[in-house]
Amino acid sequence: MDPKQLNYLDVDRLEGQIKVPLTYHLSGPKIGIAPIVLINHPLTANAIFSGVDGWWNEIVGPNKVIDTNIYTVISFNIPGNGIDPYKWEFIEKIHTGHIAKLFINGLKKLGITNLYAVIGGSIGGGISWEMVVLSPKLCKNLIPIASDWKSTDWLIANAFIQNRILNNSNDPIRDARMHAMLFYRTPESFSRRFARSKNEQSDMFNIESWLLHHGQVLKDRFTFNGYLTVNHLLGTIDILRNNQNFDVLIEPISAEIHLISVDSDLLFIANEDKITFERLKKLEKKCSYSEIKSVHGHDAFLIENKQVETILSTIFKK
Repeated sequence: MDPKQLNYLDVDRLEGQIKVPLTYHLSGPKIGIAPIVLINHPLTANAIFSGVDGWWNEIVGPNKVIDTNIYTVISFNIPGNGIDPYKWEFIEKIHTGHIAKLFINGLKKLGITNLYAVIGGSIGGGISWEMVVLSPKLCKNLIPIASDWKSTDWLIANAFIQNRILNNSNDPIRDARMHAMLFYRTPESFSRRFARSKNEQSDMFNIESWLLHHGQVLKDRFTFNGYLTVNHLLGTIDILRNNQNFDVLIEPISAEIHLISVDSDLLFIANEDKITFERLKKLEKKCSYSEIKSVHGHDAFLIENKQVETILSTIFKK
């Protein structure tokens, strides 16, 4: 990643930490002359959403559905994700609500008081939920994708096992990533792609070599502390962490809430979003529910670009 693509901010102290720096990426018209979109990145991605190193180039950029000719687009790195030099001293005390507060403070420092949209995938969607609960008038549209406003028991269990692998393996990043890929994809996706085929030279099943490859790729581009940080945060999403009431927290939110799920997601289960959608309707909130149809599981929001584009085109009108 080219450091020149990143900008730097110092934001307030948090939970006894020294000042926490925020790094961010900005694209499109300069701040103040166009509607602003905040993208909260998923687990092993970063703030570079478009360009040479962009992880969402099919969705964000000139003449894309989130058009940087029309919208100013900004994204912050989750502090400590290994892209910036920051390392948490007491990561066990930090949760996604803290990250949401940092992002809100970062926006304020940039002179941004309202957003056209807050959009995020996976853990980024959870942070998006937390931001809007903390600042109910922050945006016109809240768009969590393949995500939830809470970490379910299933998600907490996954993060727990990932943490055990990271702290006990001799090859922690690669081993943790291989385990995680079983939740990012589905049995059907693997069957369609590999069909129990073998690599004749290595005598390994192709699914095995594919997992080793993905583990090595993440190991080559991610730091141990970065993975430890984002995995910890994955299990902490919870807008109700202070025993608050869902209805009371949601009532003041002015944004239209657009829930986008993946029908085969094994990490953030689509049925949880369906339950949330029914609760939102009872509260008479402006909301919608859309579903990406795919065999590919959680990662489908990064694979099924045409479906994502179609869904988002109703929100990001030209």
